[in-house]
Amino acid sequence: MYRYSAYIGSWVLLLASLPLALRWPGWWWGVGTAAALVVLGSWDLLQTRSTLRRNYPILAHFRYGLESVGPEMRQYFIESDTDAAPFSRQQRSLVYRRAKNVMDVVPFGTLQDAYAVDYEWINHSLAPTRIDDHDFRVLVGPDTAQPYQASVFNISAMSFGSLSANAIRALNEGARRGGFYHDTGEGSISPYHLENGGDLVWEIGSGYFGCRDAEGRFDPLRFAEQASRPQVRMIEVKLSQGAKPGHGGVLPAAKVSAEIAVTRGVPMGVDCVSPASHAAFDTPLGLLEFVARLRELSGGKPVGFKLAIGHPWEFFGIAKAMVESGILPDFIVVDGAEGGTGAAPAEFIDHIGLPMHEALLLVHNTLVGVDLRDRVRVAAAGKITSAFDIARTLAMGADWCNAGRGFMFALGCIQSLSCHTDRCPTGIATQDPRRWKNLDPADKATRVHQFHDNTVRALRDLLCAAGLDHPSELGPEHILRRVSPVEIRSLASLYRYLRPGELLRGIPEHAVFRDFWAEARSDAFAPPARVDALRRTKTG
Repeated sequence: MYRYSAYIGSWVLLLASLPLALRWPGWWWGVGTAAALVVLGSWDLLQTRSTLRRNYPILAHFRYGLESVGPEMRQYFIESDTDAAPFSRQQRSLVYRRAKNVMDVVPFGTLQDAYAVDYEWINHSLAPTRIDDHDFRVLVGPDTAQPYQASVFNISAMSFGSLSANAIRALNEGARRGGFYHDTGEGSISPYHLENGGDLVWEIGSGYFGCRDAEGRFDPLRFAEQASRPQVRMIEVKLSQGAKPGHGGVLPAAKVSAEIAVTRGVPMGVDCVSPASHAAFDTPLGLLEFVARLRELSGGKPVGFKLAIGHPWEFFGIAKAMVESGILPDFIVVDGAEGGTGAAPAEFIDHIGLPMHEALLLVHNTLVGVDLRDRVRVAAAGKITSAFDIARTLAMGADWCNAGRGFMFALGCIQSLSCHTDRCPTGIATQDPRRWKNLDPADKATRVHQFHDNTVRALRDLLCAAGLDHPSELGPEHILRRVSPVEIRSLASLYRYLRPGELLRGIPEHAVFRDFWAEARSDAFAPPARVDALRRTKTG
């Protein structure tokens, strides 16, 4: 009840001031002050646009009051609520403006130091184009029975359980309005994913939530029942996620409510554990056979997998399995190490997994090298919030992008860093109904839709300025980066891109392929023999 302490205190002050004012007229100022606070707190509780004000009546105005002092203080509070906030102030400010449909312009020129190392931009053309429609689409699974036209910008995997019921409702309704997809996360398909009819990508993790038997093994009958829903447009097998690859996941017992237990098919009131690895397969060939099985069980819907890149020989083994078996995923989602999560060990967040740019490049290059890139779509996720982020990621080799935190900010996330405590102040990452019921799904769905729409519109404007007609035309030659105070290079010159079929004709002089391609195996996620021998030597 501490959240309502100021509001309760205002009532106490009002009731205490009335008899004093009747006895001593000078006390009427106290009655007026208390009455004003009561009115303010009551209005906070009744309004629906700000979840923070509904959860913290009166108290939230200390934040908003400082925010209104002037442009500098307003910018600070819009952009950063904690000194340790893991997202840049400029990125958060951009999301909030677009989600609230605020004019997306700034004065005084560039917000960044154009001479700083790592500053990036897209070159413009003296012959800009005109693009009337900003609804850019990517065809996924053209050879399947139920192909899907995906937007170039979608909601990344965030589970019900990690997010609240009303947060899921708002995300899905926003996705429905904008015609983009909503990834369920590995927590399965909840009733809240289904209420509004937005497109879903059903993510299946190692816990097989929503399609598991009593022992936690994959259940094909339960899978087929769920996958047959018209709202499920694609299926994504989660191998690992960027924030905690190789770790698995845990939904604390405090957040495993009765409905989460039913949704996931797990016991209530105990930690819900996702194992670090899958039980349905343990080799690259086994993974592809599982993908093919899911495609058949789903009635021919596109099926792919998501992974954070770790040991390069393991993905090389998957690519070799594609070539040898002829079984292809319809898509691959590359999750960068900078990806977010509700909770993960600090060392995993900071020091495990390949960052998104390098991971995307490895996946893209490998598929090009085995001459399969035109048959397998590639998506990428990892701190993508702006149109330029999307353009740069597409230029590096992705077909579309997913975002988690950007859409969280659109919902009203203030990065209080309390996702794992069940005390999220904005009602987004909590299962406490006293908090999440104050989040208004209709209002937040509007912001989710507006954030997506304004971001894709901005992408269209970037393409027009660059003289392009579609995001698929973006290449690494379009993005420039300052690599030193006196040197600028394009991404095409910074990174080595393979030619189609190059890996089928021999091993290129490219360090990672030269070192690991030849020994990668399609029948095991095993290290090359010399790496394994070195490991045995070190361990005795």
